[in-house]
Amino acid sequence: MIALSALAPEVRQYLLVTGNYWAFTLTDGALRMLVVLHFHALGYSPLQIAALFLFYEIFGVITNLVGGYLGARLGLNRTMNIGLGLQVAALLMLTVPVTWLTIPWVMGAQALSGIAKDLNKMSAKSSIKLLVPDGQQGQLYKWVAILTGSKNALKGVGFFLGGALLALIGFKGSLFAMAGVLALIWISSLILLKKDLGKAKAKPRFRDILSKSRAINILSAARMFLFGARDVWFVVALPVYLSSVFGWDFWKVGGFLAAWVIGYGIVQSFAPNITGKKQGRVPDGRAALWWALALAGLPAAIALGLSTGVSQQVVLLGGLMVFGALFAVNSSLHSYLIVSYAKEDGVSLDVGFYYMSNALGRLIGTVLSGWVYQVYGLGACLWISSAFVLLAALISIALPRHAEAF
Repeated sequence: MIALSALAPEVRQYLLVTGNYWAFTLTDGALRMLVVLHFHALGYSPLQIAALFLFYEIFGVITNLVGGYLGARLGLNRTMNIGLGLQVAALLMLTVPVTWLTIPWVMGAQALSGIAKDLNKMSAKSSIKLLVPDGQQGQLYKWVAILTGSKNALKGVGFFLGGALLALIGFKGSLFAMAGVLALIWISSLILLKKDLGKAKAKPRFRDILSKSRAINILSAARMFLFGARDVWFVVALPVYLSSVFGWDFWKVGGFLAAWVIGYGIVQSFAPNITGKKQGRVPDGRAALWWALALAGLPAAIALGLSTGVSQQVVLLGGLMVFGALFAVNSSLHSYLIVSYAKEDGVSLDVGFYYMSNALGRLIGTVLSGWVYQVYGLGACLWISSAFVLLAALISIALPRHAEAF
């Protein structure tokens, strides 16, 4: 505590925001794995399990749109703390007797968790904009990359945590344990997080939830297709394919997905160095275009590779590792650009609108992942993924360019 009090106020707030985000992310990843494993053991099919998460994604779209407005009206400290409190409630909702765990009840709990997750994420990403001076774009990019990358790495750790807790203390015990720890963090956040962080000086009107910034609207459209391109194969198609075609057991499937997400998060954290920070280059719309183009053909190449005589495991797993690295850079670039483009007064409005598009892309990808895989197979999912990334690249042509230096 003494060491923490010696730090600059902005750094202390950054650490608090990041700590909240990390704790939430661990429970978010663990909860997803707990639900998948537990309901798989109860005999649910992969598509039925995927359906349990539809409300999670749908309410993510709504929350990001309305959450930005709430953040500007109430302050980001309040929206972050509301998110933490709702996640505790979502965890406790699933501790009811097993006879209550009907599909509507579980979907309701997932809806609450989706609202909590996107309130927490929007608050964390918006806060960074307010803690870094406008002239320090290199520092802003670095902090956003660390926050985003560490979040995704920890989500992968959360997958492992969920499986380990389930094996050690069971479904209910895991939920009670996570709810207890997160409740303590929530109480600490209520006490320590700066009051009125991110509250707009001028009270925004409800119609202000729709962004009036051309750059943010363009970036949001690109983001929607970028994340749709990931989830169209990642959410349902890939786990089912690994299980049914490769014959992997569920632990092996879960371990691979967790490792993929952890690696993806690590690359995100180092994205500023990959995209030229050391050479003094600030990413702009041109960088978003070229990195999207670098990714666009890869899913199609994997689909073609699966039809050759080369080992399918080598083609698919190797290709997806490369996809993860390139996708991580694209995602980190986008995360920096939205925070950079957002106006400081009422920053959460712009960030919330942008992450609404992110959630909409995940929702589209989730629905397509189950339907397209069931009807046409994994290859079709990969072709759609390539088409979506190409659309994101084409949209990125219209993003602003600049020649600023650090």
